[in-house]
Amino acid sequence: MKKLLLAICLSATTLAVAAQDKKAKVPYDEALAKKLGADDYGMKMYIMVILKSGTNTTETKAKTDSLFAGHMANIEKMAALNKLAVAGPMGKNDKNYRGIFILNTKSMDEAKQLLDNDPAIKAKLLEPELYNWYGSAALPEYLPFHDKIQKKSF
Repeated sequence: MKKLLLAICLSATTLAVAAQDKKAKVPYDEALAKKLGADDYGMKMYIMVILKSGTNTTETKAKTDSLFAGHMANIEKMAALNKLAVAGPMGKNDKNYRGIFILNTKSMDEAKQLLDNDPAIKAKLLEPELYNWYGSAALPEYLPFHDKIQKKSF
């Protein structure tokens, strides 16, 4: 009886593994991979930016609001230029981290130029930390879908 039960379990496991192996693999799209700059793993280098609270804590509320409006405009500009793959604020934390960008460039110099256009960074309300980051080359492809699910803009 134990042998029969073991044989049934092994057969079920073999069938499950075989079914998983037969799962249809999405065909490789060479043109899309080339367009997105993907390597053989479907990945590429980006620059990840962690935005921290800056040293400027003396601005008026009106000035801060204006600088952050410019910050949001710069985010939209970078997205329109296909230079921004991801952006978003972080929740409260003890590191003074405020948000992240994943910039669609592998050039640290280009990333710095993009950030130089941000009024909140120029005014030192935010301070960027830049890192090389390796992620899916398909990352920027989600942005058109975001537009379809967004009711309000910032």
